Amino acid sequence: MGRWRGRSRGSGAFSAVLPPGGRAALGTGGDLSSAPPPSPFAPRTLLRLSPGVRRGEGQRAKAARVRRDRRAPPAARSPAGRGHAASLAVYLETYGCQMNVSDAEIAWAILQESGYARAGGPAEADVILLVTCSVREKAEQTIWNRLRQLKALKARRPRDRAPLRIGILGCMAERLKEEILHREKLVDVVAGPDAYRDLPRLLALAESGQRAANVLLSLDETYADILPVQTSAGGTTAFVSIMRGCDNMCSYCIVPFTRGRERSRPVASILQEVRLLSQQGVKEVTLLGQNVNSFRDTSEVQFQSAAAPALSRGFSTVYRAKPGGLRFAHLLDQVSRIDPEMRIRFTSPHPKDFPDEVLQLIQERHNICKQLHLPAQSGSTRVLEAMRRGYTREAYLELVQHVREAIPGVSLSSDFIAGFCGETEDDHQQTVSLLREVRYNVGFLFAYSMRQKTRAYHRLQDDVPADVKKRRLEELIAVFREEAARANEALVGQSQLVLVEGPSKRSASELCGRNDGNIKVIFPDTETPDAGGCEAAARARPGDYVLVKVTSATSQSLRGVLLCRTSLSRAAGCC
Repeated sequence: MGRWRGRSRGSGAFSAVLPPGGRAALGTGGDLSSAPPPSPFAPRTLLRLSPGVRRGEGQRAKAARVRRDRRAPPAARSPAGRGHAASLAVYLETYGCQMNVSDAEIAWAILQESGYARAGGPAEADVILLVTCSVREKAEQTIWNRLRQLKALKARRPRDRAPLRIGILGCMAERLKEEILHREKLVDVVAGPDAYRDLPRLLALAESGQRAANVLLSLDETYADILPVQTSAGGTTAFVSIMRGCDNMCSYCIVPFTRGRERSRPVASILQEVRLLSQQGVKEVTLLGQNVNSFRDTSEVQFQSAAAPALSRGFSTVYRAKPGGLRFAHLLDQVSRIDPEMRIRFTSPHPKDFPDEVLQLIQERHNICKQLHLPAQSGSTRVLEAMRRGYTREAYLELVQHVREAIPGVSLSSDFIAGFCGETEDDHQQTVSLLREVRYNVGFLFAYSMRQKTRAYHRLQDDVPADVKKRRLEELIAVFREEAARANEALVGQSQLVLVEGPSKRSASELCGRNDGNIKVIFPDTETPDAGGCEAAARARPGDYVLVKVTSATSQSLRGVLLCRTSLSRAAGCC
């Protein structure tokens, strides 16, 4: 816990400002005397939700917000200035996980409220912001390559236009702040995951020719009062962030160092956002968090003494049990009641946090998808111990069996790392055998990439050669695909309820969508009757539920013929 001492509890904390050619002192322990303090008028409140939903924010941050709101004249609360910002167009590029998609929507909501316009592409933009990922070295290299491309775009900028400003947001900003600012002097703005509220002020400083950064982590920032603006207008699916950060401290993982400690949004703010999405016609919501099923809303006083739920059998944590608060089972129950025609998913969970209440709820509610992500990372108990995952191979397999008994027909997905520190050939073969034994429908597999700051970086040796990692990863992928193809082939001849997402990327005469298990389903775009017999035959549209009879399967997708249009509730009643 000492790592967090002295850091901001609010989001409008400190930001280092660099004059042209200057150097910033970033993070804790630096000499910050030469940097100006943050503007007291940095915007805090954008789209306020109903009273009471913000009670999860810290008292210090709340008091600071109230003081700012009372003393700042309206015109001063947007440091960029609405008139000035209105002439600037912003283009956001998102890399990495679904949390970054959610972060991009939050950032855009903040900028839109401050008067910025959305650019249709990089060439039209005055500001280009990259929402970045730091989980693996390859993800960071992608950003460095993109910055080199943007450098050329910046150089070609017509002289009659204002200089193009480049910003790095998210995890890479938090991890490599100083290197980003000083490497090739290309980036003007750096904002960590907890500093998006400060973007208008940072961009205003960039417009004046300075380079600015705010990368301090917060203990309570959840952006609960900001209604994200969907970056894909008219979409049928949406992501809703319910918590941020992670306390698990797995030895390979950079997330606790780039996104901070776990903190959860108040339930009321989440429910209000989901209701608004339902009113907009969204048909599938995915609840997001780095450790989504450890959700714990402590904003309601009457639940402060509630007991902590039991961990999955055979699982442990590096931290003490956390009593008090409304838990994930309560949130999932409430969210699933909002709209019976809206599917609910959640990711990414930790397998330790699957109490029976959650499994029972998934089984009972027709609109909670029967699909779980159970990240294993390795099939070797020895490697799992080195990873500090808190379980053995046997405990994991026992959980898989319990899940399949509780939720018949459940679709499972997982994460695996090839070539972690000290992994032997026998360890690798145990992972291969786990893939065969469980037979996942969806998998995310990667070669290990050492990350600075992690426990593995400080205490373990990255001793598996790159060529061995590559070979082991290829073997894992081949085995996964083989087993996933078998799992999907078992669905041939069955009818699957599919949420239509749009045209297939490979054929204009076909549509695609996903079934309850989150597997892509492709089918002909033809007229089809309505299952209720109340409507004339018509083509399916994005947002429609359809029944598709599966005729063939691969490890990646299903193909079938369209039977009829239906509804989520009607299809559940027929099962």
